[in-house]
Amino acid sequence: MTRPADARDAKRPKRPREMQDSLNFYLYHPLAWRLAKLLSRTPLTPNMVSVFGGLLVVMAGVVYFNMDSTGGPWPLGWPWGALLGMALHMSWHVVDGADGDLARLTGKTSPIGEMVDGVCDYVSHIIVYVLLAFVLTRQVGAGQAWAWTLAAGVSHIVQSNHVEVQRRFYQYWTYGVPWLNNSRESGSGILGSHGIFARLLEPIAQGYLHLAAGMTPHARRIDAAVGDAMARHDTQRLDAIRSEVAREQKPLLAFLKLLGPNPRAIVLGLAMLAGSPVWYFFYQAVVLNALLLISVRLHNNAASATAARIDGAGAGPAPLLS
Repeated sequence: MTRPADARDAKRPKRPREMQDSLNFYLYHPLAWRLAKLLSRTPLTPNMVSVFGGLLVVMAGVVYFNMDSTGGPWPLGWPWGALLGMALHMSWHVVDGADGDLARLTGKTSPIGEMVDGVCDYVSHIIVYVLLAFVLTRQVGAGQAWAWTLAAGVSHIVQSNHVEVQRRFYQYWTYGVPWLNNSRESGSGILGSHGIFARLLEPIAQGYLHLAAGMTPHARRIDAAVGDAMARHDTQRLDAIRSEVAREQKPLLAFLKLLGPNPRAIVLGLAMLAGSPVWYFFYQAVVLNALLLISVRLHNNAASATAARIDGAGAGPAPLLS
């Protein structure tokens, strides 16, 4: 386990450049690393940092809710409310990266921590959507407001699942980085623990993985082949699989960045600058869903082509989920 004293001299982990957009590469990840190194000298845990990141998102929602004079006891008018909300929401990206860096610096990485991070992200954004629904209710009435909110919220969940799982698959296939799907231990669930907290989160983890498997079923075969090759320490087989993944999946990473979380905070801030969250909901429920359909099809086609070549080289498929 890495001790905090050693963490001060630790070097920032090198993330694959192809998986980072410009905001991550030049802004969010460098700031997250600096924040994590500072926090490594404190009693704060990665889970506490995850919770604080969620609170930043909620604070952004509260600011947006209070932008007009009828919205709350301390309104912050246009454009400062929109700009502050956008800044808070963008700050979440830094903190969201810092919790993982802190976990690595202090040796506290775990499947449960990964789930806590995800739950904080989802819950905080649900709260933001509810607050935005009340803002939109003042503008167009409750019926339309909640219809837009529900459509955008469900879309956000499905899109985020698709993006995160495809990225995790790619990291595992290409760099051997394990994640929830590969953390199962004998006699335990996905979270690798029998504790009460783990048992409460286990159904969420199961649903998360089943949703992912349902959207891109052909990825199961690649995942099974990689796991089998790793278990047998077959480096030649791994190299062959990774060559196929680079050929088919790597070009699609740029497409995932369009569906990822970084543009959302900016688009929401711009929507509030334009005077209404309806523009953000339209972007989320219409524009991004159109991109999602394209992305799912492209990823399935790529996974199918990769798996066919892998199977042809002599690897039999195995189930991703039991």
